[in-house]
Amino acid sequence: MRCPGALDGFFSSLLPATPPWRPGPEPALALLAWLALLFVWYCYRVGSERAPAGPPPGGGRPAPSLPPGAGRRSRSLRAYAQRYSWAGMGRVRKALREELRPERPAIQSPRVFHLPELPSAPCFPRDAQRHDAERLERACPALLREYQAVAGGAARGWTPGPCQRFYLHRRGVCQPQHCRACPRTYRALAGLRTFLSANRFGNACFSVLQPGTVLPGRYGPTNVRLRCHLGLMVPPGCELVVGGEPQCWSKGHCLLLDDSFLHTTAHNGPPEDGPLVLFIVDLWHPNVAGAERQALDYIFAPGP
Repeated sequence: MRCPGALDGFFSSLLPATPPWRPGPEPALALLAWLALLFVWYCYRVGSERAPAGPPPGGGRPAPSLPPGAGRRSRSLRAYAQRYSWAGMGRVRKALREELRPERPAIQSPRVFHLPELPSAPCFPRDAQRHDAERLERACPALLREYQAVAGGAARGWTPGPCQRFYLHRRGVCQPQHCRACPRTYRALAGLRTFLSANRFGNACFSVLQPGTVLPGRYGPTNVRLRCHLGLMVPPGCELVVGGEPQCWSKGHCLLLDDSFLHTTAHNGPPEDGPLVLFIVDLWHPNVAGAERQALDYIFAPGP
């Protein structure tokens, strides 16, 4: 009987030798093709985010124009990021890209800048900015005395109109003469943690509304702030409606509202009731992150 090993050797001598397996170029070519496809997709996405400067090829309507200041704000954000960082700038970049957005519902329509994905409500609970609300409420008697001094004396600087105001900060700029006239109020402002003191959206003022005055519905410039109303003199017959929701002031207490919602104010009391007197100060919205606040202070820095 022949040995099986001998048969194996016999047949193997008749068959050609099988070369050892080696990886071919196919996996490398597939990887390069996948990377090329990814690069083409990236270029398409980057190009599609840029609005065309002129009319589309072949006629048709031209691309809508940017709102006033939109290009300058985008350049300011790029300058800020080059100096500091892009970290935390996702919502700010999205806000500047979406300035060509369709009209938002009429109940909320900030006139200048809208930060997307920001929780919104016509009014916020006092605890949203508890530290600053408590500080202002503790200073209420001193603020009332200083209001009476500048209202009854020879102080100049009250704005004319149906709602008269005496600004300590206006559009992010300190008013030195008014601050010297109201030192206790100025110190109270200096102790606030979330006051927009270096931003064009930031104001602090005494506000006076005489009996029989109605301020028609209007919108504030942005949703990144909360407007704090501290009641100094609150006669009956005063009404505030924010986003369709009626609110009320109380002497010595703070009311936090988002004035980018449609809001109306009225003093329906008789002349003998006296004026409605508020101290108004603009605070950061509590859900605007620290990096976003720093970038918005840079973009909307006070200036001409």
